Amino acid sequence: MTQPDDIGAKAFDWDLVKRIFTYLKPYKGLVGFTMLAAVLMAALQPYFGVLQRNAIDCYLAPTHSANCANVGSTTEALYQGVVQIGLLYLGLKVFEFLFKYGFTYALNWIGQHVLYDIRSDIFSKLQRLHLGYFDKNPVGRLITRVTSDVDAINQFITNGLSALVTSTLLIIAYVVIMLALSWKLALVSFVVLPILYWASAYFRGKMRISSRDVRIKQAIVNTQLNENITGMLTVQLFNREGRNQAKFDLANRAFLGGMLENVKWFSLYMPTVSLLSNVAMALVIWYGGREILEGQGITLGLLIAFTAWITQLFQPIQDLADVFTNMQMAMASAERIFGVLDTDEEIKDPAQPKTVESFKGDVHFQNVWFAYDSSTPADAPEKDDRWILRGIDLHIKPGESVALVGATGAGKTSIISLVSRFYDIQKGSVKVDGIDVREYSQHSLRKHIGVVLQDVFLFAGTIESNLRLGNEAIPMERIINACKYVGVHEFIMSLPDGYQSEVRERGATLSTGQKQLLAFARALIQNPDILLVLDEATASVDTETELLIQDSLAKLMQGRTSIIIAHRLSTIEHCDRIIVMRKGKIVEQGSHRELLVKGGYYAKLHQLQYSGHAMSAD
Repeated sequence: MTQPDDIGAKAFDWDLVKRIFTYLKPYKGLVGFTMLAAVLMAALQPYFGVLQRNAIDCYLAPTHSANCANVGSTTEALYQGVVQIGLLYLGLKVFEFLFKYGFTYALNWIGQHVLYDIRSDIFSKLQRLHLGYFDKNPVGRLITRVTSDVDAINQFITNGLSALVTSTLLIIAYVVIMLALSWKLALVSFVVLPILYWASAYFRGKMRISSRDVRIKQAIVNTQLNENITGMLTVQLFNREGRNQAKFDLANRAFLGGMLENVKWFSLYMPTVSLLSNVAMALVIWYGGREILEGQGITLGLLIAFTAWITQLFQPIQDLADVFTNMQMAMASAERIFGVLDTDEEIKDPAQPKTVESFKGDVHFQNVWFAYDSSTPADAPEKDDRWILRGIDLHIKPGESVALVGATGAGKTSIISLVSRFYDIQKGSVKVDGIDVREYSQHSLRKHIGVVLQDVFLFAGTIESNLRLGNEAIPMERIINACKYVGVHEFIMSLPDGYQSEVRERGATLSTGQKQLLAFARALIQNPDILLVLDEATASVDTETELLIQDSLAKLMQGRTSIIIAHRLSTIEHCDRIIVMRKGKIVEQGSHRELLVKGGYYAKLHQLQYSGHAMSAD
């Protein structure tokens, strides 16, 4: 499968640049100020060379040039003229300082706000994308989008864009004044420009390729780093430290190689421009010196001014090297950022979504065919391996408790995911209270569905913040009552700060049973009409905690439509109905006793489990 990082980056894509510029619209007043400041600074820079020429030709080494016609010849007059030029020079430098300060501050202020806006847009987009998108995209790659790629856009605006504007204006200003004062010296100075243009085009191509390669390899490093940190328990449990280090070292070395390749071309470009600048300087000194000695109208002051202008002309050209590097990075990053922002939101609300205050809890699957691969056509053959559910017909009445059992891969979790509309089906319908879930707004649908996971996710924060999940409207009394009801209140109060006790990332300081009880309390606080319990809620806990969890689960299910996935059959014997699944189909259903009497697949699973054997995958 082609990864987003493999998309070919263009040297310059005007459509991408226009999209970046849309983020500048809210700050167009400041953008206008920076443009004005850039124009004034560009117009001012060459004038310092004019002042140097006047100081030399009119006062330090007086000549009879036209610009010195009204200059006195006395020592005092010459001294006063030098002082006046010096004061004017200093005053203009102060003026330049103020504009540079305002320009730099305003541009970086804009860049930081654009950085904030793009980062917010990406985060908001990720919140809306369907779960299938995250199944296909590693976390490290997505983190790169929000961090490194967004920062590349910021660098382009604050450094690249400012250098592009100021350097271009400076080049124009120097070229104009050099041609105006001596077109001959100017043409001599410009002899190397075609060579510089060719060299710039060559190095830009090399830097574009290496910059894109660096971003791809950086995303790989971020992905491996994220996997290693989040999977540290497994890494240490299976003594994978050495092998993971070797694997990361390969990716890290590839990243290093890409960075060094980028540095190589950048390092070659800078001295190339500097060498060409020195060649131009030598040609001007040679030609201008000869003209002075032969009395051809070129003055010493003009020659010295030209040598300064050549250095100042080639400096913005050198600065454009940074612009090209930033531009390549920005184009590659913008491609990937807008690729995320343009990702189709496969799970969308209808034009006029239905909202509800509460559900009765009637759940109905009608001839449901489902594959996680959203490209699977509805008319794909039944034997296609992509099908997870094959023609499911299931009706769950309000208040009924239903358990789903079967081997791994039978489609149990998929059924629960479809009730909450985390995925859309390819064929059939999933209805809640007689209305297809695709007709509800996602917020309204999920607001009334409580989900309890086996792997309970807790956010960094307090116990209370994890229970209320940001809903400040929930009164504390309701939280405490829910915790007492499921039997977790005493544990919380035994902590040093009670409900304000800090929870580390993913609840690392809590046991599996404690996190599970908190999950039950969290679900009860939201007061859902439909309860979904994914996988085995009592897995990996001691007997005492298991009994407490089972008691809490029974309380939580009271008066609610409940769908439970279970591997431990003893935990679901009390359910109203047990649905037995096999290879995406319902093969049996009935109460625990009815299925045992029937002596079918469920009875076989029950016998195997209680005889100490694992469930058969068949």
